[in-house]
Amino acid sequence: MYENTADASRPWTLVSFPNAVVHVDCNAFFTSVEQALDPSLKGKPVITGKERGIVACASYEAKALGIKRPMRLWDARKICPQLVCLPSDYETYSLYSKRMFEILRRFTPAVEESSMDEGFANLTGMRRVHHKGYAEIAWDMKSAIQRELGLTVSLGLGVTKTLAKIISAEKKPDGFTVVRARELHTYLAGVAAGRVCGLGPNSVALLKKYGVHTALDYALRPEAWTKKLLGKTGVELWHELRGEWVYPLVTEEKHDYGSISKCKTFTPPSSDKNFVRAQLVRNIESAFIKMRRHKLRARGMAVFLREKDFSSEGVEALLDRSTSSTIEAARLGVQLFEKIFRPNTAYRLTGIALFKLESGQHSQYSLFDDVPRIESLKAVDKVIDEANRHYGKHSLRLGTGLWLAAHAQHLSERGDLPERKKQLLPGETARRRIGIPVWKIKV
Repeated sequence: MYENTADASRPWTLVSFPNAVVHVDCNAFFTSVEQALDPSLKGKPVITGKERGIVACASYEAKALGIKRPMRLWDARKICPQLVCLPSDYETYSLYSKRMFEILRRFTPAVEESSMDEGFANLTGMRRVHHKGYAEIAWDMKSAIQRELGLTVSLGLGVTKTLAKIISAEKKPDGFTVVRARELHTYLAGVAAGRVCGLGPNSVALLKKYGVHTALDYALRPEAWTKKLLGKTGVELWHELRGEWVYPLVTEEKHDYGSISKCKTFTPPSSDKNFVRAQLVRNIESAFIKMRRHKLRARGMAVFLREKDFSSEGVEALLDRSTSSTIEAARLGVQLFEKIFRPNTAYRLTGIALFKLESGQHSQYSLFDDVPRIESLKAVDKVIDEANRHYGKHSLRLGTGLWLAAHAQHLSERGDLPERKKQLLPGETARRRIGIPVWKIKV
C-alpha cells in the first residue's frame, strides 16, 4: 500500500483509514472535574493542590493568566487574587477516570488507559457495528463524555498511535481533529519534529543538524538513514509517521512494573525529624501495599527528600533478599533516611522508589534465610492487607505513623479536605466511602 520512498507532492495512499486509532486527552483534568462537580466554578480561574501549597492543576482560565504547575500557591495568588484554590480530591478524579474509560469501551473493547486522563481506542472494523464512519464514531465518543461527565476532551483520530497523539494536541482545549492516511503528506508538513512523541530534545537537536525540522522531513528520509541516526526507536517512529502501525494498544491491566514509587508533599514544610520520617514510612507502606496487590517483590529501594527550595537528595541500596514485607523493608528505608536527613532543614516532600522487581508468586529460600521469620512477616502482611480492604487503606499501620497525627503543622492543614471527604453519605466513614461523587447541581 505504501511506497518505500514517500513523495511530499502526492498522497502516499488513497485509503483513508487502513486503521483507525483515537487518542483522547482530557483538558486540565483535575480542575475540569471540579468545575463539572460545581458548575459555579465554570469560567473562573481554578487550581487544585491547595493541600500541598503548590499548583497541581490549573484550569484554562488560570493558565490564560500565566498560572501553571508546579507554581507556589503564594505566587499564583499574587497573579490572581480571585483565584479559586481547592484541595486535590484524587478519589473523585479516579472515579471520573474510570467512568470515562467505561464510556470509551461502549464504542470498542480495545481501549488502552495510558494514564488517568488520557488513553487510546482502536476503532478499526467498528464501522460495521455502529453503522457509521470512523469520524462519526469518534465524535459520538467525545459527545458522550461531555454529556455524561461534563468534561471536555481533545480527541484526535488517525491511523497509528503516534499520529493520533499528535493529532489530538492539534486543537486544545475541546478539540476534535481527524487526519486520514491520504492527507498525511500535507498534515505532517506543519508538525514540528519536537511534537513527535518519542523524539526528545537531544534527538530533535540532532535532526536539525541534518535539516530535519518537521515530521514530514523525517518521514521523507530513507529508512536506513533513520536507523543509522536514531536506531530502532527512530525506525519505529518513521513507520508510524508514514501511517504504518507499529505500536499496538496495551489493553490489559498493567502488572509488569519495572519500578513502583510513592511520594508525598506536605504543607507547610517541616524540619521535624519524627514527622518527616513518618511521612517516608507511610510512603513505604503505600508502595508495598501496591506491590503485594500485583504479587511482586522488590530487591532495591531508593529514598529521596525534597527541601523547601525544591532541591532534592536521594540514596539507594539493595535489600539482602527480595521481599514484599513492609516491616522488613521499612528498616532499610529508615537507615537510608538517616543518611540524607539534615537537621534544621525544612523538607516539603518524601519519596520512595522500589526497583529490581520480580514475581512474588513462588518463594525460594537460600540456606541462610530465616524461613520462620519470613513466613511470620508474610502472615503479618496478609493481616494488614485484609484489614485495609475491610476498613480502608492504612487502617492498620506501623507505629511510626502516629507522628503524622501528632504534628501541629500538619494538623493546621487538615481543614483543607476535599468536599467529598467532608460531605459523607449515610453509612460512610472517613476511610470508607462508596464510589459516587457528589455534584453541586440544582435538580
